[in-house]
Amino acid sequence: MCSRFSRLSRSVVLTVICALASFAVAQSAPPSIHKSPTPPALTPLTLAIGGRLQTKPTDTRTFGGKNYIYQWPGTYFRAAFAGSSVYLRILQGDQILHIVVDDSPAALLTKPVPGVYEIEGLANTHHTITVFVATESQAAPNTFGGLAIPKNETALPAPPRDRQIEFIGDSHTVGYGNLSPTHACTDAQVWSDTDNTQAFGPLTARHYIADYQINAISGRGVVRNYNGGKADTLPQAYPYVLFDKKQIYADASWHPQVIVVALGTNDFSTPLNAGERWKTKADLHADVEVTYLHFLQQLRAKNPAALLIVWATDMEQGEIESEAKKVVDEMKQHGDQHIAFLPIDHLGFTACNSHPSLADEQTISRKLIDVIESNQVWQTP
Repeated sequence: MCSRFSRLSRSVVLTVICALASFAVAQSAPPSIHKSPTPPALTPLTLAIGGRLQTKPTDTRTFGGKNYIYQWPGTYFRAAFAGSSVYLRILQGDQILHIVVDDSPAALLTKPVPGVYEIEGLANTHHTITVFVATESQAAPNTFGGLAIPKNETALPAPPRDRQIEFIGDSHTVGYGNLSPTHACTDAQVWSDTDNTQAFGPLTARHYIADYQINAISGRGVVRNYNGGKADTLPQAYPYVLFDKKQIYADASWHPQVIVVALGTNDFSTPLNAGERWKTKADLHADVEVTYLHFLQQLRAKNPAALLIVWATDMEQGEIESEAKKVVDEMKQHGDQHIAFLPIDHLGFTACNSHPSLADEQTISRKLIDVIESNQVWQTP
């Protein structure tokens, strides 16, 4: 009897353990996302938004009655709710969206078809959701239609953040091709291998739990674009919400305590072409120095209390670093002591077309954090 009871007990215990294991697997299953052709009655969520955008009214009141149009990289939409599912409305645009729930990846959408999508399978509790735009969109803006929850769930205010950082630059700030393990990339590969969420800017902002803007365009310079390309330089495009330059950017709530600038790579990385307005490198240097200084002075006028960090690499035999340092030194000579120059040397540049890799992104972020800490902008959380 005792022997049979022991075997029976072990059997029961094993059955219970297996059942509990199956229950745990079911409970920890990741959330799923699918297109929802007929969503239920919804309540819109209030969004905390990172990045510059235009808003346009729409008849879709269930998502808040607004469409959000954006073109600068690094845009994101954050909200909070209590419930087990959430809906997002996606409109036109070629983009890769990273959807993060409670700081964990929940879904990845690559060039999603316009429509309403449901994320379900969440534990029925409080959640934060963030939709990050990972890609660059120079050719045309993208449009997002908002976030919403079923009527039986509860909308919550997005957790407030009082720290703000702005990152201004070119492809190095965009995160151009940073996922690629090789230099050689087609245009399509550059697009798919660009992940701004893993660029040094968002990495640094996440360290401080700060909101951020990425105001950067690949290939643009201070006065000269890559290989003399005909398009607005970064300082020319910077004042505007979209690249069509129809609306000046103005947001009374945006007061970054730190502004990080990295420009000049595209001015100097290719030889001058016949027909460009600079006859010599000395002419180009002089133009960059005057224009870069004016741009930084404009940033200072709008952000009198911000720490300005200007960083540069040792590319082009140190030419880019040398020019950036000259401009920072001149800012200091004009009385601005709340500005720092950060040289970042010996990066690997092993990603697409010799751009910073994910390891380089980490290095740049760590060095920026060191400067922010040494200037006592914030204490590390």
